[in-house]
Amino acid sequence: MKINRVGTQASAQGPADYFTGTVRVDPLFQAESPGRSSGSAVTFEPGARTAWHTHPAGQALIVTHGVGRVQREGGPIEEIRPGDTVWFPAGEKHWHGASPDVAMTHIAIQESVDGSPVTWMEKVSDDEYGR
Repeated sequence: MKINRVGTQASAQGPADYFTGTVRVDPLFQAESPGRSSGSAVTFEPGARTAWHTHPAGQALIVTHGVGRVQREGGPIEEIRPGDTVWFPAGEKHWHGASPDVAMTHIAIQESVDGSPVTWMEKVSDDEYGR
């Protein structure tokens, strides 16, 4: 058993290469081998969002605060709120972030395959985000 005590893992700013706007990532857990899962609480300030990306084993989001947006490639932008859960299947290109006027926090859980939990792609343009 391993307990990660609150306040023992530093918050980090979401890297500008993969995020637009102000994003804070708070690590929650990283499984030890042979486990492959990890989880973080991610807070997006209004208008902030991820770049397009995929996950080799899929990703689950659990919205805990605010109002957000998610979109899979080719699909409509969907609004998400506290208590909503989102599942992106393995390889599905998508993005997620806050609404234009309200911040959003979600817990993100994914697994690594061959040492990587995500493949980052191009940024979501203001036009794509605003549709």
